[in-house]
Amino acid sequence: MATSNVKVLGAWPSPFVNRVRMALKVKSVEYELIETNPHEKSELLIKSNPVHKKVPVLFHGDKKICESPIIVQYIDEVWTDGPSILPSDPYDRAVARFWAAYIDEKWFPLFQQLRDAQGAERGAVLEKISEGLLLLEGAFVDCSKGKAFFGGDNVGYLDIALAGCVGWVRASDILIGAKFLDETKIPRLVGWVERLYSDSSVKDLMPDPQVLIELYKKFQAVSNAASE
Repeated sequence: MATSNVKVLGAWPSPFVNRVRMALKVKSVEYELIETNPHEKSELLIKSNPVHKKVPVLFHGDKKICESPIIVQYIDEVWTDGPSILPSDPYDRAVARFWAAYIDEKWFPLFQQLRDAQGAERGAVLEKISEGLLLLEGAFVDCSKGKAFFGGDNVGYLDIALAGCVGWVRASDILIGAKFLDETKIPRLVGWVERLYSDSSVKDLMPDPQVLIELYKKFQAVSNAASE
């Protein structure tokens, strides 16, 4: 199947954009990344995703697909020659979707709260993030069945869902000294992160946390200047 008509609208620091890029890499699909500032809501972004006005958007010919979980599933169903991303077993597939939804709806939004929280509220958010990682540690045990990834021997749907967030988690560890990735508390997840950074299918798309920290500081400086 020709792949020259595949494009991704997004920005490289976005964990959700990187999910789509990882899925395409797993399937060996060539694509063009159309860089856009997700905070400025370009005309192309608004036209392509008029409901949420968010990246990523996948262009496949004249088709436009929005929202990273939906895009990843679309990629898995369209490009069938490569490794499967979603589990083949219906129950395993349902479990992977459940935990991916937990990441998007409950756990990763806590990092947005952490940015704005102060005092006791900040401590409560830190605790919730750590509690969530313990839940995901348990999910890894159940889903991986003793293998290297949530998806088994290879990077799968839930790996991609969480891997997109890992760069920002590591950046938070460095920036605020949170030590979320504590091998004494979540040894299996810490080992999983190490394997992600050496796996050929995703390692090139795992952001350097130091680069993300510098980007975060720039955003904060702009935000602070605008509020003065």
